[in-house]
Amino acid sequence: MNEILLTPIEFLKGVGPQRAQLLRSELGIVTFGDLLLHFPFRYVDRSSYQQVRDLAGSDGLIQLKGKITAVREAGSGKSRRLTAKFTDGTGIVELTWFQGIKWILPTLKIGVEMQVFGKPKFYANSWSIPHPEVVEMSKAEQVSGWQPVYSSTERLTAAGLHSRGLQKLIVTLLSQIKPDQLPDALPESLKKELALPDFAQAIITIHQPSDTTKAQQARVRFKIEELLHLQLELLLRKHIAMQKTAGHVITEVGEPFHRFYEHHLPFPLTEAQKRVLKEIRKDLAAGTQMNRLLQGDVGSGKTVVALLTMLMGIGSGFQGALMAPTEILANQHFIGLSELLEGTGIRVALLTGSTKQAARRQLHEDLRSGEIHILVGTHALLEDIVQFQNLGIVVIDEQHRFGVAQRARMWKKNTIPPHVLVMTATPIPRTLAMTFYGDLDVSVIDELPPGRKPITTRHRFEKDRLVVFGFLRDEISKGRQVYIVYPLISESEKLDYANLMDGYESICRAFPLPEYKVSIVHGKMKPEAKDYEMQLFVEGKTQIMVATTVIEVGVNVPNASVMVIESAERFGLSQLHQLRGRVGRGAEQSYCILLSADKLSQDTRKRLSTMVRTNDGFEISEVDLELRGPGDLMGTQQSGVLDLRIADLVKDGPLVALARDKAREILTSDPRLERSEHALLKKEAIRRLKDKPNWAEIS
Repeated sequence: MNEILLTPIEFLKGVGPQRAQLLRSELGIVTFGDLLLHFPFRYVDRSSYQQVRDLAGSDGLIQLKGKITAVREAGSGKSRRLTAKFTDGTGIVELTWFQGIKWILPTLKIGVEMQVFGKPKFYANSWSIPHPEVVEMSKAEQVSGWQPVYSSTERLTAAGLHSRGLQKLIVTLLSQIKPDQLPDALPESLKKELALPDFAQAIITIHQPSDTTKAQQARVRFKIEELLHLQLELLLRKHIAMQKTAGHVITEVGEPFHRFYEHHLPFPLTEAQKRVLKEIRKDLAAGTQMNRLLQGDVGSGKTVVALLTMLMGIGSGFQGALMAPTEILANQHFIGLSELLEGTGIRVALLTGSTKQAARRQLHEDLRSGEIHILVGTHALLEDIVQFQNLGIVVIDEQHRFGVAQRARMWKKNTIPPHVLVMTATPIPRTLAMTFYGDLDVSVIDELPPGRKPITTRHRFEKDRLVVFGFLRDEISKGRQVYIVYPLISESEKLDYANLMDGYESICRAFPLPEYKVSIVHGKMKPEAKDYEMQLFVEGKTQIMVATTVIEVGVNVPNASVMVIESAERFGLSQLHQLRGRVGRGAEQSYCILLSADKLSQDTRKRLSTMVRTNDGFEISEVDLELRGPGDLMGTQQSGVLDLRIADLVKDGPLVALARDKAREILTSDPRLERSEHALLKKEAIRRLKDKPNWAEIS
């Protein structure tokens, strides 16, 4: 970046030390360059004026021309406010301010023609405009066309740095900078290919557009540049990791794989499963450690793919490990794999916190001697005492439940780290997977095995409860089982716990003994009590399971055909989808009933109607992303990746994919970014990779 752009922001006319401190803390603006990259989030037409009498028909921001007839201050401290009566001859509107009063008061001149710009509100039978921009007509710029609107904060607004104040600073800065002082990171060839404007031209256009089309072209240019930097960083990180980590070379699928595939596979693989296995096979033969994320909806057959992957390793003399976040899930994996592998000569063992001491001793011995081919377990697998003869493949189920440090302990179970396959039933939109899992290769199983009946989902209101209970009795009379799930949210745990217990009691009253038996599971129970209640339900000894979201991941009861979600409006989309996936595992038609309050917000209605409309986890994840935003979806630990100034991972999916492709092309032709046209891309990459300073590792 040119030296002028690195100038501290306090040296810009109109800023000074106090405002500079505010810009730093509120918007992260430290230098001239940061201010130029504080882009407007929209534009408004300031070329025409409306009239007060027409306010009822206005929608959004309006511009008026008239005079202030009275100014009044009221209240003190936090309740202090400033009001001004304004008229243009067609009607009167009240202008109000609650902050920045000491800055605004001197600018309000009675009887002088003024320009007012803001968003009108109708309250208590009269019109007012809270926090409008007000300027004397003699000083108002003759705006023709579109004016940028910048994001600000309450503290900045109080210091006169609202959108208009920020715009003035940017105009001042642009007047001081020559186009040749604005370096361009994008290679000429890329700009030409994508018809993108130069940096200097785009920066002027985005802040001072003559029309919206040109402003849009400038925005696209900056989005592509921002996403290109991000994708280059992720690809370089991945490349460095691969350079560092050699992997076991597995070139043949081997005899155990062939024997299982030909004689023991219970159903034909879907095309999606076959495609994923080809991707995995290529990884295993590459000579570097595989790090692959396997995404697939509940019931899409991820476990069979994981088993076939471990069998490839076993055929080359390696062992496999499958790590699950809970004992229940580990038990289910163990039972499932044992049934699939019966008669194959492949030995599967289980290690959890509940494994007895004598059994542990024998297990450790058999693991070291290589007699155990696949070890299934929980966090217990991470203990130092657990030693393999030759661990080659590690499968991690629902990886977001394990910390990075915990997972890394599995890598140390062999001199060359094992290959890693991470599985998740939480579908992640492609744009997010490319960004958040940029260091993992992503495989997707996007079809369900044949014969699975889609789950029927219905939205019912509180007033329909008795009808819902009648439906549950019908299903139970057919020999089916039912889940009833209550929300449990930490901020209001006591209240939720009370709701859960009230709900449990009302279910017991509606479904009395001895005809019905009800289990209950929640987070406050001791693990043994929880497992006991779960086991009763798994074995069919209770027909109804009342639970909190502890049953979200991994419980497999094929006989359970109904999932009732209480207070469904309090759950996120992906959680609703995960809960629904607990049913629909048997041959019978299954149902999900979303019970909600009668009054719902627009977003909640969209969430629930999406659930009713589709069973497609990827479509649901796209709607979830649109409603919640990427930060909420991926969790705070990923927020660093989201420091995007202008690009939007929700709306700019095609640009994310384009940037990924272009980043790949650039690194294929110039792996160490040594060409002069890539100099600024390299400089930014080094800055982003500061925690991996050894640039020489990129070959």
